[in-house]
Amino acid sequence: MSTRVYDCLKAIGEKIIENRDFLTDLDREIGDADHGVNMARGFQSVIEKVSQDDSDIGASLKKAGMTLLSTVGGASGPLYGTAYMEAGKVLMGKETLTADDLKLALEAAIAGIQKRGKAEKGEKTMLDSLIPAYDVYCEKIGGGASIVDALDAACTAANEGIEFTKTIAATKGRASYLGDRSIGHQDPGATSLTLTLETIRDFLKG
Repeated sequence: MSTRVYDCLKAIGEKIIENRDFLTDLDREIGDADHGVNMARGFQSVIEKVSQDDSDIGASLKKAGMTLLSTVGGASGPLYGTAYMEAGKVLMGKETLTADDLKLALEAAIAGIQKRGKAEKGEKTMLDSLIPAYDVYCEKIGGGASIVDALDAACTAANEGIEFTKTIAATKGRASYLGDRSIGHQDPGATSLTLTLETIRDFLKG
């Protein structure tokens, strides 16, 4: 499946910017009240700095990751920056995206986040959406589903992951200071991650 990587990154950025206040409000409940503001600033920089003419998916993702790393504050910058850079490494030189390419990119992003954040599923982080989404995506692709149908199922799993984060206490980041008081609140990172996956799905549908 061919895709214009800049247009996809721009769509992700616009979705994050559109949801800036929503993400910030979520973070106000259990964090520093800056997730939406920081992510919006970072993706505004991505939109401005990633070349519109570069058809290399990996190079564009790497550039996006470096930009997020340098412009997004708090824990989100290193985590999102690493995710994009690691995904970019496995897609370097690619100008079209296959279902297996996306599988490798998601796998690399997860590994990067786990290494950088020392986090695992079940700790009220973005991984609680990303790992279930990846698992379902792999299952659907293995069963012969199209990349869009597999992503659709992955987005459902990611949203279920958001709901799961409401039921557990945070053990990572600022939210961990609240202990059991963080129960009942959804994780902002899991939410922005799910918005990202939904935007990729909708972009590929289009």
